[in-house]
Amino acid sequence: MFSSTWNFLKRHKRKFIFAGAVVGGVYFLGKYAQKKIREIQEREANEYIAQARRQFHFESNQRTCNMTVLSMLPSLKEAIATQLNSESLTALLKTKPTNKLEIWEDLKIISFTRTIVAVYSTCMLVVLLRIQLNIIGGYLYLDNSANKSTTAPMAPPDVQQQYLSSIQHLLGDGIVSLKQTLSLLELEQQISWIRAEVEGSEPERQLSWYMLASDQEALADQACGLTENDVLTIRLLNETRDMLDSPDFKKVLNTCMNRGFSRLLDNLATFFRSPLTAMSLPLAKIIPIINGQINTICSETPSHFVQDILLNDQVKEFAANVYEAFSVPQELQK
Repeated sequence: MFSSTWNFLKRHKRKFIFAGAVVGGVYFLGKYAQKKIREIQEREANEYIAQARRQFHFESNQRTCNMTVLSMLPSLKEAIATQLNSESLTALLKTKPTNKLEIWEDLKIISFTRTIVAVYSTCMLVVLLRIQLNIIGGYLYLDNSANKSTTAPMAPPDVQQQYLSSIQHLLGDGIVSLKQTLSLLELEQQISWIRAEVEGSEPERQLSWYMLASDQEALADQACGLTENDVLTIRLLNETRDMLDSPDFKKVLNTCMNRGFSRLLDNLATFFRSPLTAMSLPLAKIIPIINGQINTICSETPSHFVQDILLNDQVKEFAANVYEAFSVPQELQK
């Protein structure tokens, strides 16, 4: 019996070797496939976790952006009211001076100017803070990630403070008869004309010029040499300038200004009780209305004006793109 079995095995030896090789190959191939599948699943799980963590960090960063904007609006309002002081003129009018018409003319100019400046400044503040806080947020995400734990931080606290202090540049440094009546449509036309003059003139000095100091101004007080933190801050400022020069930024800022001036006209419309062309107001009544709009535009409470800008889809998409650009390691960027 054993000899017949042995003879059978000898006769079919090659078949058994081949079958064994096939079975073994299938076994090891299966093991290899299982290993690869596990690696793919683990990589996908890690990528999903990283994406979820980055998304959570981004959303938290946007809430910080919104709260920061609201907290800075009183300072913006104070800066505008200080530079364009209408209260002193209003108080002077109450004394019934002899040059009353001249004071009314000055009050008219200041009232229109500071309301329009408030719209521009609020829009620029929102977009600039979105850029700065999302650049910082992206670097903080990389600093807090596991693979960056052993390297020097890209945005240490001192650099963050120095970099974000550049916002102070925006906060500090950028004859019609009173009996004439204006309709809301005519008022809208006047505002459109002012916008065209502001946004269309001096192409070499765009609105972004008012947001950040120039390189020369930023380094003027660095005569004793640059520290390591200064170098990091300059890098952040240069990256911010790149964003301010981008077509996406100009598009988003223009969208914000359109929404801002549209909301301003909506606010003014409440004082015109009849249809646009049927109801007009004397300029003497329009001036106080215009003059008071700064309290709505630069309100620290979430007014409709600020909400229209903060929650604008283009603003949120732009912020997401900025954050994405600075929260992904350079070696993983396409």
